[in-house]
Amino acid sequence: MPTIAELSRQLADHKITSRDLVERSLALIADPAGEGARTFVTVDAEGARAAADFVDSQRRRGRQVSALAGIPFSSKDIFDLAGEVTTAGSRVLKNDPPAAADATAIARLKNAGMIVVGRTNMTEFAYSGVGLNPHYGTPRSPFDRATGRIPGGSSSGAAVSVADGMVALGIGTDTGGSCRVPASYCGIVGYKSSHGRVPLTGCNPLSASFDSIGPLANTVACCATADAVMAGDWDGIVPERQAKGLRLAVLRDFVLDGLSPQVERDFDRTLAALGKAGAVISDMSFPELREIPTINARGGIVAAEALYNHRARMAAHGDAYDPRVRFRIAAAEAITAADYLDYVTRRRALIAFFANRFTGVDAVLLPTTLNTAPAIAELADDKDYIRFNAMSLRNTYVGNFLDGCAMSLPMQASGEAPCGLMAMAPWGHDRDLFGVAGALERVLEAGR
Repeated sequence: MPTIAELSRQLADHKITSRDLVERSLALIADPAGEGARTFVTVDAEGARAAADFVDSQRRRGRQVSALAGIPFSSKDIFDLAGEVTTAGSRVLKNDPPAAADATAIARLKNAGMIVVGRTNMTEFAYSGVGLNPHYGTPRSPFDRATGRIPGGSSSGAAVSVADGMVALGIGTDTGGSCRVPASYCGIVGYKSSHGRVPLTGCNPLSASFDSIGPLANTVACCATADAVMAGDWDGIVPERQAKGLRLAVLRDFVLDGLSPQVERDFDRTLAALGKAGAVISDMSFPELREIPTINARGGIVAAEALYNHRARMAAHGDAYDPRVRFRIAAAEAITAADYLDYVTRRRALIAFFANRFTGVDAVLLPTTLNTAPAIAELADDKDYIRFNAMSLRNTYVGNFLDGCAMSLPMQASGEAPCGLMAMAPWGHDRDLFGVAGALERVLEAGR
């Protein structure tokens, strides 16, 4: 799949039309041999074609249009689209009134001329890291399709829509890893922006303290382009950085426990390649991270805030929920107000510790997930579902808990199961992190 920049140039040079791009997307989505039916919950073929024809007509007449005008993208089912019902991967909301306006993040992309081709599948209400959905089906990771492996969640459809070339960009959300986990399992790039940079207006809420919006794409530059449009606080031009001289800290506590053999091998090989390229690699001690499982034993802050958002709806329509999602939300009923305030206070302290320890460092490195994607069939038992969900989210949740920004980049060797390298920085370091990630990307690509 061409990058967003390549598509932009082709459109500007009249080598391809927006209608061509939309038709290609729609054909791939509709292909009965592909994952489109499980990847998208709705497809707006008529609207996408009309938008493409308008952009093409403007270009033919020599009108000035955005460099992004006419490029298709996918929108996670968690975002409002004017005139459509936002179902958030659930059957519970299917009879809700249509949205009156687009979510702000999506509106900004559309105002830049990009075209939504459809709403992508997701874990119900964005509350799981594995990507299963009993209502709309589960799209399979692009690796080992015959077996059928989990795509990661909750932005499962967003990741598969990009990995399969249906679109060059998918927009997802990330509360505990929901952009980065599917990026890792599907072999693409996924970004979690600093909380609050991209407005959450028009996005179905899970946890006000943790929800963030991010892009999934094939390259760092593609993610940067989308992030800049949605956040509106920078130009999206990735700062030019070289691996030589980068100051990279490897987080050793907690996040390297229990890595699968492949992930451990790929991570070690990546660190060696970065060192050979001239990066200065050191260790970062952060033993306080081992408190996170205790704080999160009953779901922590996210579960408490999810219960706040869903308590009334579960009381009225609980039987219509995915039982696994309902169980995880209901677990927060055991969290007291004092517990919640304790969690918030301790989190605030750990965020400050991270910012202080980041001094003199360009990025912190760790594996995105401690494993590669298991087969969907391995999650049939509830105990295995809980175990793999915890494994999938353990490392990415660190980035959310520390209120940072973070990106997952493919680090597997050619032919191996996808797995990700995560680069992380404190809140507000987004632009700098994109520059570091661009340098990491070049080293990783050279090693394949």
